[in-house]
Amino acid sequence: MLTIKRLDISDAERLIAGARAKAQEIGVPMCIAVTDESGNLIAFERMDGGKITSIQLAIDKSFTASGIQKGTDALAEVNQPGMPAHGISSALGGKMVAVAGGLPVTSDGAVVGGIGVSSGSPAQDLEVAKAGAAAFENMSK
Repeated sequence: MLTIKRLDISDAERLIAGARAKAQEIGVPMCIAVTDESGNLIAFERMDGGKITSIQLAIDKSFTASGIQKGTDALAEVNQPGMPAHGISSALGGKMVAVAGGLPVTSDGAVVGGIGVSSGSPAQDLEVAKAGAAAFENMSK
């Protein structure tokens, strides 16, 4: 039997709040998604002005980060032509995202979920995702 650590709704709200605060600070309204360790959506927020096309991207970034247990930016290089994971972004019905902005969320060294952010540049999305993850990690200490 396995015992699985999983984010709950309070954790997801803290992740979103941390990401939202950073998005407001940099002036870029974002779509923010939080998934559990299996990539299933727990919570989502589209800030006023968040791009419609970024709704699914944020969810898929969180799904990808939960699944690969790494940031989505890790797939960017290996997804290029001639590289070992070229074409991975079309896997799983196109849900795999090879653009920065998705991060795994960990607790005691275990991946317990993911956060995905979209609407800014890849660098802005990653910055906002990091702020969300940091808000959770600071609460967990």
